[in-house]
Amino acid sequence: MITIKIAEKEYRIEEGSTLEEIAKQYGHCEKGQIVLAYRNGHLCELYKTVDEDADISFVTTAEKIGLDTYKRSMVLMMMKAFRDVLKDRGTTGRIRVLFSLSKGFYCELDSEKENISEELLQSVKTKMQKLANENLPIEKYTYNSRELMERFESQGRWDKVQLFRYRRASNANAYRLGEFEDYYYGFMVPSTGYLKFFDLFAYESGFVLQMPTKSEPEIVPAFLPQHKLYQVMKQADEWAVMLGVDTVGGLNDSIAAGGINDLMLVQEALQEKKIAQIAEQIKKEEKKVVLIAGPSSSGKTSFSHRLSIQLRAMGLKPHPIALDNYFVDREHTPKDENGNYDFECIEAVDTQKFNEDMISLLNGEEIAMPTFNFLLGKREYKGNTMKMQESDVLVIEGIHGLNPKMSEKLPDESKFKIYISALTQLNVDEHNRIATTDGRLIRRIVRDARTRGNSAKDTIAMWDSVRRGEEKNIFPYQEEADAMFNSALIYELCVIKPYVEPLLFAISPEEKEYQEAKRLLKFLDYFLGVSSENIPNNSILREFVGGSCFPV
Repeated sequence: MITIKIAEKEYRIEEGSTLEEIAKQYGHCEKGQIVLAYRNGHLCELYKTVDEDADISFVTTAEKIGLDTYKRSMVLMMMKAFRDVLKDRGTTGRIRVLFSLSKGFYCELDSEKENISEELLQSVKTKMQKLANENLPIEKYTYNSRELMERFESQGRWDKVQLFRYRRASNANAYRLGEFEDYYYGFMVPSTGYLKFFDLFAYESGFVLQMPTKSEPEIVPAFLPQHKLYQVMKQADEWAVMLGVDTVGGLNDSIAAGGINDLMLVQEALQEKKIAQIAEQIKKEEKKVVLIAGPSSSGKTSFSHRLSIQLRAMGLKPHPIALDNYFVDREHTPKDENGNYDFECIEAVDTQKFNEDMISLLNGEEIAMPTFNFLLGKREYKGNTMKMQESDVLVIEGIHGLNPKMSEKLPDESKFKIYISALTQLNVDEHNRIATTDGRLIRRIVRDARTRGNSAKDTIAMWDSVRRGEEKNIFPYQEEADAMFNSALIYELCVIKPYVEPLLFAISPEEKEYQEAKRLLKFLDYFLGVSSENIPNNSILREFVGGSCFPV
């Protein structure tokens, strides 16, 4: 018998008990289900055993790491179900998990004989429910990396062959459900019995695998179509597929072949073309107020400068305005449930004064422009004034730009709303997607260290709060945009890798941010690193790694 400690209570258990057995007997969670465990501070899958005295704590689907594990495992079960259903119908197909949409993953089926239909999805859904009810084990196997690559090559799964061609590690893990074997980036649940909450919805040319959220880990939310976001993501994927760089392996192939500089220039040219098209639309529709919003580290500042240059090239005179300058004085800033100032709620902005000033400008009046003193927490007036002329355009940037309340008194016909985000079109392979939030977090870690002196630990620690603010204040309004701009650059993680890795390695194992740092380091290990010297100085990426020609 050995002694374990869970939440300060000690228990005597049999040596060699699995973490799953311990969780079932001693694990208690108010929300979600236990899917992983910490054993003496090390994150483990539940099939692992406890062979000596240990401190144990559990991870549930109400936490990010736990929910990611659930979603990853759900993809494996979905792949198995599709394979079985298509086999029964006498055909085959290839599923690509492309990007996040609604509260799930948008996927597509490539098959000579089958198209996505309600009837096919219902058959797959029924099969998935059957697999969940059977509680089949999800088994983990360790192979020599070369051996695993050869296994995938024999199956014609070239995305995984490409990926493993650049792996430095001698061994790699694969997961098996029945006779179906696949590779996944991250931990999995021990069996299909954990995977009971999901739904499938046909959408556009594919379907969405809808899954729960952290806040309600046992409820599948309603599917809410996001047509504008879909169009932007689909366009980015088609471009990446065309160039053969839709997966990390494809990108690494391009780097190894010496094609990265051309890829950089093409990607930058595509972004500049899109910015020019947005500027043309603003001029054609004679808009006077451009409102730009997007989540953290989307490159809003660089984008607003580049848009302003394109507007100037068309004979317009843009005036940049930062919504941050309309913050209410610190003592009037609302506080959150923890008693901290909530700078991300719309009540932290003086919307009444902003609307009054913008109306005055549109009426041709001259106004005094505020500047917010973040050190003192007060709005100040330093003699800066503004008056609009016939060709002038206001370019307003801030997280609440798309919130109707922010510009409620401005005439709708004068407004042009732009949503910007780093919507990565790159995935690890066809079954392992890269979350757009990972790309933005990595951007922010590098920028915070360079411009604010913040450690990676500091940035990771505040990221959940940032994300909550985005879910509340930005994402609900993204479909109201007149234009969407994808600021992700398909090559950026290769460039940013040498900048962020030392910052992540500085987080020590005893710090609670260590697991996230370790996850990101493992993720970055898939990429070949490249130099930033050939990135244009007006690139959005320069806002994060430095060297921008704009005041960012």
